[in-house]
Amino acid sequence: MGRGLLLPHAKRLMLFPRPRGFSASAASTREPLHVCVVGSGPAGFYTAEKMLKAHEGVQVDIIDRLPTPFGLVRSGVAPDHPETKIVVNQFSRVAANARCSFFGNVTLGSDVSLAELRGTYDVVVLAYGAESDRSFGIPGENLRGIHSAREFVWWYNGHPDMHNLVPDLQNTDSAVVLGQGNVALDVARILLRCTTKLASTDIAGHALDALKSSTIRKVYLVGRRGPVQAACTAKELREILGLQNVHVCIKEGDLATSPADKEEMRNSRIKRRVHELLSKAATMHKEKNSNDQKELHFVFFRKPTRFLPSEGGSTVGAVELEKTLLKDDAVTGNQVAVGTGEFEDLKCGLVLKSIGYKSLPTEGLPFDNYKGVVPNLRGRVLSSESETTTVEAGLYVVGWLKRGPTGIVATNLHCAEETVCT
Repeated sequence: MGRGLLLPHAKRLMLFPRPRGFSASAASTREPLHVCVVGSGPAGFYTAEKMLKAHEGVQVDIIDRLPTPFGLVRSGVAPDHPETKIVVNQFSRVAANARCSFFGNVTLGSDVSLAELRGTYDVVVLAYGAESDRSFGIPGENLRGIHSAREFVWWYNGHPDMHNLVPDLQNTDSAVVLGQGNVALDVARILLRCTTKLASTDIAGHALDALKSSTIRKVYLVGRRGPVQAACTAKELREILGLQNVHVCIKEGDLATSPADKEEMRNSRIKRRVHELLSKAATMHKEKNSNDQKELHFVFFRKPTRFLPSEGGSTVGAVELEKTLLKDDAVTGNQVAVGTGEFEDLKCGLVLKSIGYKSLPTEGLPFDNYKGVVPNLRGRVLSSESETTTVEAGLYVVGWLKRGPTGIVATNLHCAEETVCT
């Protein structure tokens, strides 16, 4: 009988430990390989699927701190994007494999340590993603009414961590979303979309009730750089620009392009298409909003410098923005936003910060705090404890923890393939 590891709130794992020091892609076929995948989001399930196909007889245990699987697909994908969630069917087939087990309510670092997992399994693959947020580090960031976009997304998707979050949607007519990536567009769209449409989705009931009584009529999407540098995809942008009963406001002057902008667009079809969509929207919505429509404002060339409280309160009342211009960065070759010293206030009662997710380290795991990733070579965790960088035997990483919080759900498929084949 193999050695068992008792995990709180889960079944007892009956395992067959192997000698350490071999690669996942060169496992012996004579004895079963035992793999633990930490995290049950897309990266975790794609990794499990690839391992089950690549190694005959492999046993894969997937653990997650939540009681339910599927991670980002369940708690990160917008409720009005059911087509993206179809991948759950594929992951369910993986979970149904007789050589795959899921154990929920198991938290790495408290219920079980990384050292315990490494001592029990032949291979440990860390796929727990990014469950924290980057911050601006500017005055007033702790005022009430300021949330990260991740928190807001988890709230409307019913994530258990956000069961106590109560965003105030009834005491203001204006919300500011800081960032112009896909997540920023998601939260703006949910704030502006007709609740009758949302009612037919799998949005959390408490969020639907709050949105039905929302008084928010204007949403401002604020970016440090210009429309050419907006981080969203054309698909997401097209969807929000097509919302019913929403007037889109874009300053035509912001759409002017410099030679450097034109070069960026020549080198990127996505950037070119995004600029085309914004230009078309600015032309279509030239007339003033006269039909009591909700408003979506794209605000370019602005960066937040501080959050201002409402009069006599501890709730956010405005965001101070500094106007920016673009300059070439000699090191990266990219255009970066620099402040001009001109400031303006944008009044609001709700702020959602969409400036990036952040992964968190766990004890015993090498971690690059600046990049927010685990140092790795094509998914193999690197140790820098000695003067010479070495590969950690039997320890792998995949997904956002490997490459940073970038890409779409399908990006994790290629990421998992690389890690499993290493």
